[in-house]
Amino acid sequence: MNNSHGGKPHVLILGGGSVGLTTAADLRKSLGTEVAITVVDSRPYMTYQPFLPEVGAGSIDPRNVLAPLRKILAGTKVVTGTVTSIRSADNLVVVDTEDDVQLEISYDYLVVGLGAVPRLLPIPGLAEAAIGFKWVEEAVAVRDRVLANLAEAASTKDPKIRKRLLTFTFVGGGFAGGEAIAETEDMVRDALRYYPDLHASDIRFVLIDAAPFIFPELTEDQRAYVLNQLRERGIEVKLETFLNSAEDGVVKTSDGDEFETDLLVWNAGVKPSPILLEEGVSDLPVITERGPLMGKVDTLADLRVNGADGPIDNVFAAGDCAAVPDLAAGEGKFCPPNAQHAVRQGKRIADNIARSVQGRPLVDYYHKNLGTMATLGMYKGVGRLHVGDKEFDLRGLPAWAAARAYHVYAMPTIGRKAAVVAGWVTNLISRRDIIGIPEQTTPRAAFELAANTSSKPQ
Repeated sequence: MNNSHGGKPHVLILGGGSVGLTTAADLRKSLGTEVAITVVDSRPYMTYQPFLPEVGAGSIDPRNVLAPLRKILAGTKVVTGTVTSIRSADNLVVVDTEDDVQLEISYDYLVVGLGAVPRLLPIPGLAEAAIGFKWVEEAVAVRDRVLANLAEAASTKDPKIRKRLLTFTFVGGGFAGGEAIAETEDMVRDALRYYPDLHASDIRFVLIDAAPFIFPELTEDQRAYVLNQLRERGIEVKLETFLNSAEDGVVKTSDGDEFETDLLVWNAGVKPSPILLEEGVSDLPVITERGPLMGKVDTLADLRVNGADGPIDNVFAAGDCAAVPDLAAGEGKFCPPNAQHAVRQGKRIADNIARSVQGRPLVDYYHKNLGTMATLGMYKGVGRLHVGDKEFDLRGLPAWAAARAYHVYAMPTIGRKAAVVAGWVTNLISRRDIIGIPEQTTPRAAFELAANTSSKPQ
């Protein structure tokens, strides 16, 4: 790759998520053409992950939660590829592109926003049977599977097959897992009106979590409210329970339960991008002690990477892959991995790079949490709102409306905001679509079948 940038400082951003997109956009606003910017990501778009539960429930069109990097970041070079080596000592990053071309990209400033991946456990059958819920493709696949299973179950006479088809299992009771199962159950309840052969009692939703509570980000009273809400809706919530195995579609849990399931969704935590811990791949200082910070880049309050001999002045890190001190929460606290912090950290990095280019002092990252909101299905939600020094608990319709309002505000681009709201309005008029298209994962299947048939003698 040609690394000549006409004498301009070159900012290389690893990751096109909330951190990368915000950093690049704000840098372009503040410095204009005074800098060259390159963004590297394996996907050519940013996924707004807080909306994935509503994608999985059919409330939002999948494309409307995606922000195309090339369209938004005009004047920025976007490289679709995977980072295979980070050599900060040489100001160099190696990237493998989609077409198997290896690029060596030099930089003046590096921003590490590689995000996180699902944290899998060595559970028999998990890797083969489960699906995650971190990417839009996964949310769409879950929705299509659930809706297709309703149609298939309504057509079968075999009670064992019907029971398996209508058993949906989710592992992980944090915000991602809790919202995912709540929104999916709400979609199924809404769809049952079109299936006279099925009854709500035929459906089994199971939520498994090893902790003694779900939604750990909420207060004890709020957690109790959510737990009661889910159980009133018929969702089985197994607390202090482990998934022991998932071989051949049979779930076995530590409480002795054993059942067949046709869908297993894994939401039991994430870990920083594994490339940061791979020996010989990255020379960035990473926390290796076991705990919630393991695998994260050691980061100072101004978001520079904290090297063995002090700050690495031209390398910044933020988001899910960085241990960023939370100055608003107090000494020894670190920012939680959520979009609220990631976006604001991206803005702080952009400003600090501009300050560095202009020879001004850097500023520490400080953000006081605005609150935590979750949707639990149509018109249902829960959350805690921080206004000044006061905190307010919200439940039901107010929490649902507040969550939607905030996420529309946070969603990049006016066009995407408008599309999301328009979709919601359409759903109010015509209700959610109940068509599942599981065949989209194998779009050539029908063509291949026709080709094989045509090749046979008539």
